[in-house]
Amino acid sequence: MIELYTAPTPNGYKISIMLEEVGLDYTVHAVDLMKQEQKTPEYLAMNPNGRIPVIVDRDNGDFVVFESGAILIYLAERTGKLLPKETKARSQVLQWLMFQMGGLGPMMGQANVFFRYFDEKIPAAIHRYQHEGQRLLTVLDGQLAGRKYLCDEYSIADIAAWPWAVTHNWSGIDIEGLVNLQAWLERLADRPAVASGRNIPERGSKKDTTRAGQKIIVT
Repeated sequence: MIELYTAPTPNGYKISIMLEEVGLDYTVHAVDLMKQEQKTPEYLAMNPNGRIPVIVDRDNGDFVVFESGAILIYLAERTGKLLPKETKARSQVLQWLMFQMGGLGPMMGQANVFFRYFDEKIPAAIHRYQHEGQRLLTVLDGQLAGRKYLCDEYSIADIAAWPWAVTHNWSGIDIEGLVNLQAWLERLADRPAVASGRNIPERGSKKDTTRAGQKIIVT
């Protein structure tokens, strides 16, 4: 059993989507970010950085993994799914995973901060991060030319990038003309595991649910 500590954010959705895709049983612990539950001593004992998501693998000696990219790799290796074993193909997937971790996520995250959350609007900062976010989405669009997925076959690279790319409107980023990206966003949205994983944790839910044969307990 995997215990998932998460919240409804792009980084959180990566892991719930991955768990839905690979079919592992998991328990969901909804972390209230507004109440700073990610900063409690108990949580910091699992992730000293005080961020979501975190998993605890109860079937592997209560092994704790934090950082969403590291969790994706761990779950892929644990299940033998969504990460190629061949050296070059594996490297390609990891390159695009790092592209998301080091570029797309941080830049769009900063766009959100300055465009949506700061009381003081700083036009130069908003432009900087929206422009860079759009540039990175254009890179994805180019990679997707002639491909259904970022590395030809569906992988953790797609799972990592999609939850961020699909929020472009929230970041104030226009993707008009990025037809490959738009098609990819729709293609992944149609996957049952993506659709269900994007709704975890279910807002306001405290009841047990079953999805795709998995026992999911939201606490």
